[in-house]
Amino acid sequence: MKKFMKWLGLAVAGLALLTAAPHVVRADTWSQPVATIGSSLTADQKSGTLSTLQNAAGGVNNASQLTVNGATLVKYLNPSGSTFTESSGVWSSALVQKTDNGGINVKIVPYNGTNNITTITADQYRNAALTAGISNANLYITSAVRIDGSGALAGVYAAFAQNGENLNNQQINAAQQEVNTLSSITQANKDKDGYSDKQLNNAVAGAKQQMASQSNNGQQTLSQNQIGNIVDSQLKQNNLTTIINNNQRQLIINLLVNVQKAGSLKNNDFKAQAGKLADSIQNSAKGLFDKLNKSLNTEENRNFLQKIWDGIVSFFNGIAQWIQSLIK
Repeated sequence: MKKFMKWLGLAVAGLALLTAAPHVVRADTWSQPVATIGSSLTADQKSGTLSTLQNAAGGVNNASQLTVNGATLVKYLNPSGSTFTESSGVWSSALVQKTDNGGINVKIVPYNGTNNITTITADQYRNAALTAGISNANLYITSAVRIDGSGALAGVYAAFAQNGENLNNQQINAAQQEVNTLSSITQANKDKDGYSDKQLNNAVAGAKQQMASQSNNGQQTLSQNQIGNIVDSQLKQNNLTTIINNNQRQLIINLLVNVQKAGSLKNNDFKAQAGKLADSIQNSAKGLFDKLNKSLNTEENRNFLQKIWDGIVSFFNGIAQWIQSLIK
């Protein structure tokens, strides 16, 4: 009886601790979307930005507002190498809408008919969000003035923190390094025939999915050589082998090594989210990827037929040489 009373007391104490613990709001129970508004916007621009974002999100009218300023940039972007200060201006803004499924979706929304995000593409935002640990969310990005779009991404991270989900700092740093790398590669190749930012981001998303699979969702560490082989495979699948130079190839390998070191692969949903991202990128440019697949299949078939023909030629050359040796 004494033992029973002892266990009963422990159970009651445990229950009291549970009920006294503060309630943590999880990302999948957001009560409303969050609009992150750049602090440098004028009053009219702030109003226009909020209206633009909410209309893009299907007429949302209940978004909570979060101001993004220089301190936000310093907190989320400087650890990865940026040099913002607390007095830095912020114009680009975002609306974050958490969903139960559907992967990560990003739409860059024109402001008064003009796309003012000059550097970061929608697919780069999506890959960065995946690396940072975000899953199943609709992100709407806009700016009233021409700007690279970093403030909007910092705002996305801040929106998750406001809703009780503080993203891993190492993963955010890896995500920022990834954005910088992919942006620089796209800027360097944007005028080359046969290149698109979608091919590059599809290759990176595919590599992430492949890495998660080969590492058993981050339980095993892949070597740099293994990651290099995965990158080569994805570059080939996206017809980028002759466009991406050796230095750019190494930059992609390095960013994926950082993704692994940051622990992104260990997220339970990482592999599935990476797969959804790759599928979505391909569906958004179906004509492009259908053409690539057809081209790759044609090349593979040509190589296969060439090997057969080479074998036939080699066979008959061998017979001819044998006959010649008999005549001699």
